[in-house]
Formats: sequence, C-alpha cells, structure tokens
Amino acid sequence: MNIDSETDPRLSQLRKWLLTLLPHTAFSIEVASSDASFRRYFRLWQDEKSLIVMDAPPQHEDSQPFVTIARFLAQFHIHVPEIIACDLEQGFLLLSDLGNSSYLSQLNDDSADRLYRAAIDEIIKMQQSPVSDIKLPPYDKARLQQEMDLFPEWFLGRHLSLKPPDCLDEVFTLLLDNAKSQPQFFVHRDYHSRNLMLADNQQVGVIDFQDAVIGPATYDLVSLLRDCYIAWPQSRLDAWLDYYLDQAEKAGLFSNISRSRFKRWFDLMGLQRHLKVLGIFCRLNYRDGKAGYMADLPLTLRYVLQVTASYPELAALHAYLTDNPEIMAIQ
Repeated sequence: MNIDSETDPRLSQLRKWLLTLLPHTAFSIEVASSDASFRRYFRLWQDEKSLIVMDAPPQHEDSQPFVTIARFLAQFHIHVPEIIACDLEQGFLLLSDLGNSSYLSQLNDDSADRLYRAAIDEIIKMQQSPVSDIKLPPYDKARLQQEMDLFPEWFLGRHLSLKPPDCLDEVFTLLLDNAKSQPQFFVHRDYHSRNLMLADNQQVGVIDFQDAVIGPATYDLVSLLRDCYIAWPQSRLDAWLDYYLDQAEKAGLFSNISRSRFKRWFDLMGLQRHLKVLGIFCRLNYRDGKAGYMADLPLTLRYVLQVTASYPELAALHAYLTDNPEIMAIQ
C-alpha cells in the first residue's frame, strides 16, 4: 500500500528519523499493519531486505515497556523482534522483521497441532522466565475488575442498552478468586493467532507483548486456545490442554494439579477474558471508530455461553444472557 507523508505529519517525522539512521542507503516504506491502539507498523525495504518500523505517538503510547520486555524475553530464546534503534521521545522504533505470515493466516486442520504445540512451548518458556528480574505490574484485583467492568458499560449498556444482571457482582468475585488462586507467571496478555508470526524457518515469532503483567497461569493459554478470531472443536482443545499441562509439569511450573482443577481455572479465566473482550470490541467501535472488531462478537459471545452453561455457579448469568433476545441475536 502506498503512503503519503505529505498528508501525514507523523509519517513525515518518521521519514526524517529514518534518514538519520540510514543516510547513505535508499529505502522505501509501506504499511505493514495497525492494531487496536494508536500504534502503526511499517515495513522498510532496503536492498531487498526488510525491517519493521513502529510508530507509537508518545502522547498516547509509552514504548519503553515494549523495549524492556523485548530485551528480557530475548534472553530466554523467545523469538521477539530485535530492537535495532529506538527514539522513545518521538515514539519510533526500528525492529527486525518477523515476516508477514501470522498464525491466523497459516492455521488449518493439518497445521493446527504443530503450530499450537509450538505456541504452547513458547508459553512455557515465558512462564519459566524469572519475573523478579523485570518490573511488571501485577494482574491484580483492581486491574481485572477494571477489565470486566467494560462488559456492562460498553457491551450491555452502550451496544445493547441493557441493564446488567443482579448476579454480575457475584460472578465477578468468583472470577477474581479464580485468577488469584492460580500460580502467577509472566503473562503476555494478548497471546493469540494475530500476535504470533510464523517465520520462514517455522520458528514462532511473538509480538505485541508490551502490556505484559505477572498474572494467572492459564491466561495466555486461554487467549491462544479460545482465540476470538478462530475456533476449534473441543476435542482438539482438550488435547492441547493436556499437552500444556504435561509440559508445565515437566518444567516444574505445577505439581499435583488435577486436570479437573486446571480445567476450571482455564474455563473461568476464559470467561473473565471474554467478558472483557466483548466490552473492548464495542468500545473500539463506538469510541475509536474501529468497526471491524464487531464481526468478532459472535465467537466471543459463544465462548461466554459455553462456560456459563457448564458451571452451576454461573447459571444465573447464563439465564440472563439466553433470556435476552438482543444478546442471542448476536449469535
């Protein structure tokens, strides 16, 4: 895609910065991607080789966590972008290019088992990393609660003009207790098929980790396996859950955790995440003008309904959801 720096002041500023880094080499840049934040990504070409340029306006985005976490994860052989140059004051980063093949574009019935096992292996490596060596915020009660509050505010209220059910506070307490009861590790926080890249050597590339926290063991796993952009039969999820649990025990992350207890951790953690995501997708639409995420509401809601139907403690929330035709029409 061609881009025009004359109508984009940030892009003009970015080009000037790149010229200070590459004063004697001709280069071109093209749009690589954008995300749900204010960040944009460009692919820089020079001599048939490519790099990635991140544009993160400093008034909206703090790029220091990205730099710190990238360097931290690289120490443990996790394939993250290499920081080639950065200007935090302007909000520009020059990074190695992990390619343009996302997991989402490569997943199919034949590749899924290999790709998900490889992605789970990366979760294990991240969880083995010594988080005491890096200052990450805790995924604590306040942060989790703030996320869940997006569900009644933006999904129920703004999108559907519905009042939240009386049971919601009780459900939120259950989900908070579930998160707290799990072992706490490094959490990528958005570990799914759009944020995993498949390099030419079939190595898993991990991106978009700047919001990492220290939090519940199952969070990244549920982000991966109950992905809001692609779904798999329960039989395949069960096999990948077993694979993770086996690898985690071998790595010394768990001991004497029954599969049923782990599955409950996983299901309730997924409910917390998906209630949050329903709110986020609606907020992106109504507040930020990013309507594309609304197409992902049905799958996200389906995950919520699956879990609320499976636990007696969630029966009241399940009844509220299924009794409201405005909600069920999303399916």
